[in-house]
Amino acid sequence: MKVRPRGASARRLSGIVISRLPLQALSLRLDRSFAWIRAHLAPRHPAQFIVLGFAAAILAGTALLTLPAARAGAGGATILEALFTATSAVCVTGLIIVDTPVYWTPLGHGIILGLIQLGGFGIMSFASLLGVLLARRLGLRSRLTAAAETRSAGFGDVRRVLLGVLKLSLLVEAVTALSLAARFELAYGYSPAESAWLGIFHSVSSFNNAGFALFSDSLIQFASDPWVCVPVALAVIIGGLGFPVLFELRREFRRPLHWSMNTNLVLSGTAVLLVGGGVFITAVEWSNPGTLGPMNPAGKIHAGFFQSVMTRTAGFNSVDFAELHPVTWLAMDVLMFIGGGPAGTAGGLKVTTFGVLFFILYTEIRGGPAVNIFGKRLSRAVHRQAITIVLLAVTVVVGSTMFLMLITDFGLDRLLFEVVSAFGTVGLSTGITAQLPPVGQILLVIVMFMGRLGPITLASALALRSKPILYEYPKERPLIG
Repeated sequence: MKVRPRGASARRLSGIVISRLPLQALSLRLDRSFAWIRAHLAPRHPAQFIVLGFAAAILAGTALLTLPAARAGAGGATILEALFTATSAVCVTGLIIVDTPVYWTPLGHGIILGLIQLGGFGIMSFASLLGVLLARRLGLRSRLTAAAETRSAGFGDVRRVLLGVLKLSLLVEAVTALSLAARFELAYGYSPAESAWLGIFHSVSSFNNAGFALFSDSLIQFASDPWVCVPVALAVIIGGLGFPVLFELRREFRRPLHWSMNTNLVLSGTAVLLVGGGVFITAVEWSNPGTLGPMNPAGKIHAGFFQSVMTRTAGFNSVDFAELHPVTWLAMDVLMFIGGGPAGTAGGLKVTTFGVLFFILYTEIRGGPAVNIFGKRLSRAVHRQAITIVLLAVTVVVGSTMFLMLITDFGLDRLLFEVVSAFGTVGLSTGITAQLPPVGQILLVIVMFMGRLGPITLASALALRSKPILYEYPKERPLIG
């Protein structure tokens, strides 16, 4: 049997072989390119999906707010105005560079309201919830993403957590909206339709700790009206506690001994900060003619406590912040920097972070071998996490403030207040945000984005992979202090 040489066969089929080689080479190169993109650029960590989700929502909101129909007057909003407002809404901050009730049309107000609700609930949690309602199931990637967004304990309870978050959000917002709508109609003469819209907008804004208002002076005209300020303050507090705390209180309200370390830290820290902040603000501003001075004693206490609540990362104000004493600004910087509870609608570095640092400090001063909090030992990994979060946040705040000092003529106290308010997604302002140059406003956009996502989430999203170290260096102790 004679075997035909391979070369002769190739020559006989040369027309086919030669015509296929370029296509095969191109296909191979495309496969390699897509493989490289998937390996190096495609998001793999749940935090990366959260970052991309928030960025996509901001871009979509910016596009919608640039529509001429969203702005009152001729033409549409500028890209910077739309970007700043969309970022502030999605990041539930409340800082503005244009007057919300005057500059935007009802369509613009509706867009802002939708962005607030979407940002407060969480982009990825919202997408996962749609998957639950429509498909009745969640994929592994959706479970990972939703677990990262809601800080749920495991993957199996994500569906229950998401549905619980939705029900609780709608319940609190509905009760607050009804209370506010009734007050606006009965006491201030708004029509039923206007009262309903005002109630809905401010209830969503307050529960999500956003701080957007449909009044040019925020809530200054209602400073002495508890029927407006109290529902808003309660919605802010409930949203700022965090959903894990609210769910645990619903299950174990009558058995405080069963409360977790997280719940104990959030509740005790919130109580201390609300009361301490209210007392400090009221005492300092008691005789200030530009803020609490003209009010009666009951009104001063009420307004002081309300402003302490708002530093929990909700940007409503019932007094003129431009007239506050610089010491009050500094105290509010601290309160805004701390923020509210984790896995809720509040921003800041969270009460639990500073609670952990406080007990670490207390244990170190006493010389204890381990950090014990409310009868439980704190994991050592949490020590490093809390310190890392604080150091990253301080770096962002200090660096941003220094940059604004270089490009503007405003003082340190005002600029620091604006930066901390943006990073803590608070929305309170001394009135200089709209006067900052465009580059300064863009910086605040970046700071709001970082503050909403959190330093750890953003850092983990940027890290494509973790590289475990298979060795350890010799231990040594440097001199401290």
